[in-house]
Amino acid sequence: MDADAAEIRVRGCLIEKQRTTPDAYPLSLNSLRLACNQATNREPVVEYEEETIRIAIGRLSQRGWVRLASGRGSRAVKYRHLLDEAIGVSRAELSLMCVLMLRGPQTLGELKQRSERLHSFGPLDEVGEALENLAGRELVERLSRRPGQKEERYRQLLGEKAAAEDTTVRHTAGDRIGELEERVARLEGELATLRLSLRNPSFERGGESIPDRPELDAVEDVLEEATHD
Repeated sequence: MDADAAEIRVRGCLIEKQRTTPDAYPLSLNSLRLACNQATNREPVVEYEEETIRIAIGRLSQRGWVRLASGRGSRAVKYRHLLDEAIGVSRAELSLMCVLMLRGPQTLGELKQRSERLHSFGPLDEVGEALENLAGRELVERLSRRPGQKEERYRQLLGEKAAAEDTTVRHTAGDRIGELEERVARLEGELATLRLSLRNPSFERGGESIPDRPELDAVEDVLEEATHD
């Protein structure tokens, strides 16, 4: 059940708004964009453009998880989710899936507290039971404790592959940037040494004196242009 980050966010927002603001549901494209980009109850906070939302809706529609819901006389195209029907989950289970989609991996206590607006759970055991039901269908998984963590966390699996790939891409990009910054710093140091040698004929590098040669002025000009580019 692979899905990208935008699809996960759109699904979560449609479920959330259906429960918390039923008078405004289904959602228009603009309302859905605002819901996706809101700063509260979201992890991470994003800034999706309407085109990103539109593409995500198209993919979800192909999966049968979202459909057009505009009625006659409606001025704006609106959308509703079909996730509960598509994967056959209860109201309680869908509430937990929603919070996991909007805020990422969380503990039992966090899920119980953050899902109160969507569904009123009883004892904490009810949350655990619902999560175990979802885990049994491979919709949710329990994560191992990290060093220093006291409680286990749970994550939803409807976007498992995409989430893993997204993390890999972020780490790869970060490593690449670090390598480039290191190379730039090294080249800047070498350029500074070369400039000094060009301006001072008696400057020695590695014990070797560099002679005063007029043609080296041209080299400095080229290097100056390269650094500006």
